[in-house]
Amino acid sequence: MTQTIVGTNKYDLDTPALCIDLDIMESNIEKMASYMTERGKQWRPHVKCHKTPAISWQQIKAGAIGVTSAKVSEAEVFAFAGITDILIANMVIGEKKHRRIAALCRIADPILACDHYAQAEMLSRICVEMGVKCRTIIELDIGLERVGIKPGHDTLELAQGMDKLPGIELVGIMGYEGHLLRIKDQEEKKTKIGAAMQILAKAKDDFEKHGLNCEIVSAGGTGSYQITSDVDCITELQAGGGIFAEPFYLEECTVAGLESAVTVLATVNSRPVLERAILDIGRKTINPDVFMPRVKGIEGANVVALSAEHCKVELEGQAQDLKIGEKVELYPGYNDFTTILHENFYGIRNEKVEIVWPTAARGKLQ
Repeated sequence: MTQTIVGTNKYDLDTPALCIDLDIMESNIEKMASYMTERGKQWRPHVKCHKTPAISWQQIKAGAIGVTSAKVSEAEVFAFAGITDILIANMVIGEKKHRRIAALCRIADPILACDHYAQAEMLSRICVEMGVKCRTIIELDIGLERVGIKPGHDTLELAQGMDKLPGIELVGIMGYEGHLLRIKDQEEKKTKIGAAMQILAKAKDDFEKHGLNCEIVSAGGTGSYQITSDVDCITELQAGGGIFAEPFYLEECTVAGLESAVTVLATVNSRPVLERAILDIGRKTINPDVFMPRVKGIEGANVVALSAEHCKVELEGQAQDLKIGEKVELYPGYNDFTTILHENFYGIRNEKVEIVWPTAARGKLQ
């Protein structure tokens, strides 16, 4: 099937189809890699936006040191694809999952984030039993109020306890400034991100004063990496979504210098009235929850609602000339929640399908 699709004109694809403009994505990858390299930071991009090892290999070729994942099952997909430096930036508990992490240590070099001694103690016991060593970092709550240990004494006490455990190696800390991504005023955003990063800087100082290893200080999502990259204590950035640069990041998080690379190709399948078009996509195809999709290249066409299988587009001016059967492209507002709805990406160059990539880590929930 893939062989017959390669070379096809993009607009001849059946819809819906999840498409990547390869030229734009490759440009975004180079821009992000260069931005961090120029500031002396390493890049460990999160895989949640693409779920595709082939794309991670492109990022590594551009200078990324590895990947960040949220699930053990995601980490396994990328390890089996030959990517060894993997941060699992989430709290993981349960003997089965920890045995899988320990098994990964035989073919890769994963890092597991922890925020409680119980997590580290279980991993330590299993790693000793299986004869492996696993790297760990401690996640601090720097204001998001999600996971993460309380900064200060609690963090230091956990670090000292983890440092004594066999089978694991404490290598640093992480924090996520996700609560600050949408601040519009750039000076305010910079100030507040700087304050959040100082929590990590203080923890790093505490580690070093007590003889604890803190070679990794990891932070930075796509909506903040252009500020976080300038913070001295940070050693690596997890920003991944910028390679697709969807409207959420460009419009809501004011990320500069990148272009949107992903579209969902759809078909107009109903024109009930002059002011409305209905497309053959819905929430099962493109997710609107974080940020509404944007219609590409048609002035006066705006998505106003999505149900399970229908996309309602309001039309003004020349957009009212849309006809049943015409193909329309939409930028997903936030790709992380749209990628997981599709089995494949269609890589497009010069309006033709150049490659088809399976979203290999799709559905990896454990």
